[in-house]
Parts: sequence; structure tokens; C-alpha cells
Amino acid sequence: MALDKFDLAILSVLQQDSRASLQEISEKVALSPTPCWNRIKRMESDGIIQGYSVRINQIEVGFAETVLVQVTLDNHSDQILFEFGRTLAEIPEVIEAFLISGDYDYLIRIAVRDTRDYERLLREKLYKIPGIRHTKSSFVLRYLKESALPLGIAPVSSARGKKESAAKE
Repeated sequence: MALDKFDLAILSVLQQDSRASLQEISEKVALSPTPCWNRIKRMESDGIIQGYSVRINQIEVGFAETVLVQVTLDNHSDQILFEFGRTLAEIPEVIEAFLISGDYDYLIRIAVRDTRDYERLLREKLYKIPGIRHTKSSFVLRYLKESALPLGIAPVSSARGKKESAAKE
């Protein structure tokens, strides 16, 4: 699906405030409410909008530490990668996990209450996953930037729309 300037404007507004009313969104993007609503619904059904969420201050709810863990696996078979990813998805403290290129296989972001909580997570959960050769942990000292996607510099048509167009030709 190709995204036009109105779609990108709607997405930008929703990234800033996913609780914005339809009236607020339509005023900010200079589009009447009905077409604005239709565009939002289309982007939801096309999977561009994948949900609406709230940002929580993790320190205020008791998770004072964020740890970035780099993991190297012993084996890179499809089955091992699948099982490792599936197991990570079941660990509640794992906030994000990425299969990456480079010296390590995975980069994992973990939220824990303190260093003892992290040590417990390593012993009871992470190190029990078969196939881990090596891990390297780094505690986040300070968040420097957390932001939404830079839609103001995005191309007008999405990569998905380009793939669909190329397939039709």
C-alpha cells in the first residue's frame, strides 16, 4: 500500500499521541474526519498501524535497571535460532530481542529491578536456554534518546507498496 502525505501526517500525529481524538487528528492533518477515519482503519487492516500503546516510566514501576545483552550461539541452524527466539519471547523481563549481524547473534534488552534481579534472571532463565556459547552484558547508565519513527523524512510510498507494484509489472 502506498502511503501519501496525509497517511504520513496521520501516523505522525498518532505516534505523538495515540489517544488523540479523530477530531484532533483531522484538524492537525487538514482532512475531514470521515476520510481520516477511513485512512486509519485501512492502515490498521494493512498492518501499518499494529496497535496503540502507552509509554511507562520503568523506574517508577520498579524496574530501575536496563541491561543490553549480546548473545553468541553455538549453532546457527534454523531450529536452534527458532527455539532460542521462542524461548526469549517467553521471558517477561525481555523487552526487546533482535537477531543481528556482526560479532554476536542476538541483542536483547532486559528490564530488571536491580543487579541481584539480573543475576537471578541469568541463572534461572537465560543460562538455562540450550546453545548459548557466550554472553556480554552492559548496564544502561542513561537513556539519551527515545523517539518515534522519523516520518517527516520517509518516502511518500512505502517499501511494501513498491514491492507490490514491482510484482504487478
